[in-house]
Amino acid sequence: MSDPGRHVVPLREAFRAWFLISWQTFGGPAGQIAVMHRELVVERRWIGERRFLHAMSFCMLLPGPEAQQLAVYSGWLLNGWAGGVIAGVLFVLPGLLTILALSWVYVAHGDSTLVTGLLLGLAAAVIPIVIQAVLRLGGRAVRNRVLLVLAVAAFLALAVLAVPFPLVVLVAGLVGWLIGRRRPDLVRVPEPTTQPEEVPPLIPDDALHTGVRSGRRSLLILAVGLLLWVAPVAAAYALAGGRPTVFTDQGLFFGGMALVTFGGAYAVLSYVAQAAVEHYGWLTAQEMVRGLALAETTPGPLIMVVQFVAFLGAFRDPAGLDPWAAAVLASLLVVWVTFVPCFLFIFLGAPYVERLRGNDTLSSALTGVTAAVVGVIANLALYFTVHTLFAEAERAGWDHFGLLVPVWSSFQWQPAVLGALGTVLIFGLRWPVLRTLGVCGLAGLAVAILT
Repeated sequence: MSDPGRHVVPLREAFRAWFLISWQTFGGPAGQIAVMHRELVVERRWIGERRFLHAMSFCMLLPGPEAQQLAVYSGWLLNGWAGGVIAGVLFVLPGLLTILALSWVYVAHGDSTLVTGLLLGLAAAVIPIVIQAVLRLGGRAVRNRVLLVLAVAAFLALAVLAVPFPLVVLVAGLVGWLIGRRRPDLVRVPEPTTQPEEVPPLIPDDALHTGVRSGRRSLLILAVGLLLWVAPVAAAYALAGGRPTVFTDQGLFFGGMALVTFGGAYAVLSYVAQAAVEHYGWLTAQEMVRGLALAETTPGPLIMVVQFVAFLGAFRDPAGLDPWAAAVLASLLVVWVTFVPCFLFIFLGAPYVERLRGNDTLSSALTGVTAAVVGVIANLALYFTVHTLFAEAERAGWDHFGLLVPVWSSFQWQPAVLGALGTVLIFGLRWPVLRTLGVCGLAGLAVAILT
């Protein structure tokens, strides 16, 4: 067992590596994981291919942004808890600073032709990007008719019955577990086929950190992690004299969201969009689409869009503070409660990763959740498409139940044309996301100037 106090890689060199990685993390989880693999496995050869894949598999089991958790895990392997903290913080920092700046620009200059035009194009490009995510995940996760039924059921539960997202996740996991008990062949995850390592890593696997498995250690980490997680929300509640404010509402909502974000950012954004828009009123549906478009253009986890949501919500309801100060504080608070659990999960679970690997029960439940996530993201695609292409929408059914349908007379041709352009670039020319967003943003600016 490796010494948890010894650094496998000099801490200064690790810091420099993670700083360079953090500014290259565009393109969503797949692109971020690819950057880490290239830097850590291929070029620097600090971590072996198999060890990297094992760490990635563990992170896929957890709620939260898997790429950021993989960064924490990799940093922990190389430099213990200090390396995990450095890697995780640097992974988030560029996105945090960029979204904070873009949120300020949006609030201060959102009605200018420049900002309006760019956001018009970016928001329209989000439609084919989310549809692409549905198709990609569906191709991997929906491998038979049973899983297809589960995906469709999840879509209908959210889009028509307005079932809470956490309940959909829990039921999907339970259904996956039940299927695994009766027909394990339907939920068995195919074994990955990887080529043997041609060049061994510079650091042998047995030199990497493995941590210490003990109940006392786990309880200590859990206690410290929970204290750090809830302290800012408790402080906001106490400073407000024991009454709820936008800070406590956002802290509790996004803190709870961090525990159910299975399936990546696209899956949970369906839940966030409906709650933030329809329940709390922190922003409009159109602004939620614009926030996602901004997050797509920045480095770091896509879930950083929650920072934009918090910024706008607190600016409009500052709870007695200066609106700008309230917006900045709220955005930092939301980032804190969203990402602290990621560190907690890794530091708690990493020493036990060998026990979790290959667990059939857990794998079956996860397969059910992943299939349901396809339906969840499809619901997000519907939500964003309707609110982008139409100025008004309504529920075809009863009050809060029924399918979201547009008011056809409120059709907007500008985002429709720009969305068609994005569809051609994504599906026709197979352009990457960042380039597509850039072209659509410039096209949106041209449309805004001409009209």
